[in-house]
Amino acid sequence: MIRISQIKLPITHTKEDLEDAIMKQLKIRDGSSKLNRKEKNTSHINDNKTGKGSINSYKIVKKSIDARKDDVKYIYTIDVSLNAHLPGKFRSFGKYDDNSSEYNTASDDNTLSAFEESFVKKLNNPRISIAEIKKYHFVDHGNKKMNHKPVITGAGPAGLFCAYLLALNGYTPIIIERGEDVDTRQKSVDHFFENDILNPESNVQFGEGGAGTFSDGKLNTMVKDKTGRNHFVLETFVRFGADEKILYMNKPHIGTDVLSVVVKNMRNECIRLGATFLFNTKLTDFEINNGHISCIHTENTKTGDKKSFLCDVMVLAIGHSSRDTFQMLYDNHIFMEPKAFAMGVRIEHLRDMIDTSQYGDFRHLLPAADYKLATQTDGGRGVYSFCMCPGGYVVNSSSEEGYTCVNGMSYSGRNGSNSNSAIIVTVTPDDFYDNTPLGGLRLQRELEKAAYQAGKGHIPVQMFGDFKNNILSDSLGDIIPQTKGKITLSNLRNIFPTFISESLIKGIDAFSGKIKNYNRYDAVLSGVESRTSSPLKIPRNESFESNILGIYPCGEGAGYAGGITSAGMDGIRIAEAIGLKYAPLTD
Repeated sequence: MIRISQIKLPITHTKEDLEDAIMKQLKIRDGSSKLNRKEKNTSHINDNKTGKGSINSYKIVKKSIDARKDDVKYIYTIDVSLNAHLPGKFRSFGKYDDNSSEYNTASDDNTLSAFEESFVKKLNNPRISIAEIKKYHFVDHGNKKMNHKPVITGAGPAGLFCAYLLALNGYTPIIIERGEDVDTRQKSVDHFFENDILNPESNVQFGEGGAGTFSDGKLNTMVKDKTGRNHFVLETFVRFGADEKILYMNKPHIGTDVLSVVVKNMRNECIRLGATFLFNTKLTDFEINNGHISCIHTENTKTGDKKSFLCDVMVLAIGHSSRDTFQMLYDNHIFMEPKAFAMGVRIEHLRDMIDTSQYGDFRHLLPAADYKLATQTDGGRGVYSFCMCPGGYVVNSSSEEGYTCVNGMSYSGRNGSNSNSAIIVTVTPDDFYDNTPLGGLRLQRELEKAAYQAGKGHIPVQMFGDFKNNILSDSLGDIIPQTKGKITLSNLRNIFPTFISESLIKGIDAFSGKIKNYNRYDAVLSGVESRTSSPLKIPRNESFESNILGIYPCGEGAGYAGGITSAGMDGIRIAEAIGLKYAPLTD
């Protein structure tokens, strides 16, 4: 395959415009090209006039927006396969039939590859190269006998992808999840939004699909990947119901409405492959034999029934909010260490304001705009946007009675009237009130308790100007909060230590230099955004096990991921570690 990068086209371009641009880059005369669409995202062009290396197929690898307002364009990276007609000097690369004037591409893949390499070399264009296709492959299986089925604790993206890879390869895992299946969980979450009745075991944080199920569903990641895990995660989402655009969009997102369907389909496929799912089942304790896990104890969160499982492999994919489970692990001497994370607020603006800032007059022709902002205060604190939700909602994402935290959520259409983002401030272990590995959790809980009190059990909200002036908001301006969960006008300054409040003010004011009126008086703040990432890390050895062998810390809660895609990739990595060591149970 030949890769062409940096193809720039107007946002109103047609499919034919894209094909013309591809042929122009490859210096192929257009002739009377006829396109036959055979599959989504892959197009075929037959060009029988030029007698030169005409296009057999092309595929969009990446699509992004160049958001300079004076000339907004789409930018493409395209992979092209040549249906090589080989007149003249190209004949030596393969079988050539003078009667048909066609190159037999099926006869010799190596010959076609040599032709494409020669073709690229002749073009001598730095934006055209041979594509390096990374295809994911699971590891070779180990030989050690696994005496019992592996147990995966948590059915978020890390646990689901670990389960899926193990099930695909014959390890028939058991997945325990303290929350409900995604359909029942949706009912519990809606009931909380409408009636303020929280299910502490199944909510925005806990349940099938993890915390990401009630989010914007962003799938971009900063993780450098040479194994193909990243693309495998995206391909798997597409296989189970996501739009294939996530395979090539620069900042893919899936939306909470689609993600809930995808995780259910993944679960059903895992079951078909031999996996077992136990919902409403919380890990409460475990036993050790000679430094190796030997048994786990669970409790049904609805009935209180207790059950034990013999176990020589347990994957800890518990997410960043299972505070009682972290305490249990700490009490059982699992090694942990505190780590830096970030806390702050959600800020809402009118979506049209953000779209205008990013796209100008082109805003009505493009999807809802996102942004990414960062600055550093004079004191060295990092302040930055996180989990920006175009056309989204602020969500009451609490998981404990008497504590309030918020998150952002979007549906796949991103068509809400407001756009919101977390604006967060870095905190380090030096800011924690105690020096144990659980110090960050305790700081989170202190701020969440203050938020609950400020909002009287609802989401506390305040206009930015009032926050800056440290006065209670008693009204709102042009921006009406778009939330899932009830709100109460408050003074969010009562929630935060001074260093966070002052850093938020400085950061939001600074961001107005990048997005006009970002610091407008009536921008709406909600609090507290405290679950950005895990405040601790569970170290693992070169075999990806904790200090207690057989326990595999995994995903965001263990400190090894920062979003849906990276969590899924870490779940795959843990499945590989198990696969390298153990033989499948179905062999």
